Amino acid sequence: MPELPEVEVTRRSFADRIAGARIDAAALGKPLRWPLGLLPQALVGREVLGVRRRGKYLLVDLSEGLLLIHLGMSGSLRFAGLDEVPLGSAGPHDHFDLQTSQGLLRLHDPRRFGAVIYVPDEGDALARKLLDHLGMEPLSGSFTFDAFKAGLAASRTPIKQLLLSGSVVVGVGNIYASEVLFHSRIHPATPARDVGPRKVKTLYEAIRSVLALAVEKGGTTLRDFSAANGMEGHFQLQAKVYAREGLPCTHCGAPIKLMKQGQRSTFYCARCQKEAKAL
Repeated sequence: MPELPEVEVTRRSFADRIAGARIDAAALGKPLRWPLGLLPQALVGREVLGVRRRGKYLLVDLSEGLLLIHLGMSGSLRFAGLDEVPLGSAGPHDHFDLQTSQGLLRLHDPRRFGAVIYVPDEGDALARKLLDHLGMEPLSGSFTFDAFKAGLAASRTPIKQLLLSGSVVVGVGNIYASEVLFHSRIHPATPARDVGPRKVKTLYEAIRSVLALAVEKGGTTLRDFSAANGMEGHFQLQAKVYAREGLPCTHCGAPIKLMKQGQRSTFYCARCQKEAKAL
């Protein structure tokens, strides 16, 4: 599943190229998770003002309204400018085309868990339902240590599952949750409120640094992720524990272990990340 770094890399790979473009045509393929919310042709003539990100949603600001795009489990966006190799005709897994005066934006999603939704503005009821519950943005100034510490102190949920929930901080998905907990030497099953003050600080800093590195490396490509310019990510080459079950820990040499938490795979080093005790 594309996580925050992959969505941010996707945004950066086409946002500047589509900004200021006029929408010339729009087309839908097979139904996605939610309906678009208006007829595709109603978008024609509007201008693309810019592209933002909130959590794992891309917000395409238009001269009238905005589009919320979510990549779901397997989705990806491609953008081909007018001077680039065309994307060609839409295939069976291409479910949304936005033809603009500066190129074609296409959503490709084999599993169709993604979404493209039109809303008049962020105050719309559906937009608020999708966005209002999201926690702090880890790569922005709104991600403060005091608020993060308070969010952990108020929860008995195992720390990895709290990170995945996005209620305190968004974007620490399954890959990056395993990584930041290893960097912080915190056992994934530790109740959030039992993480001691020193390790809360270490975790806060690890979230910022690991996600920033992931964006710098173009995200993680395990199977088929690529940015809107077709470039694959390379963060997987930096992973210390994720998908390394049985391999030696890069810090102590003990074998990396795998356990299931809420039906998700968690990778950790039992020697470096001991069972929780407040420190």
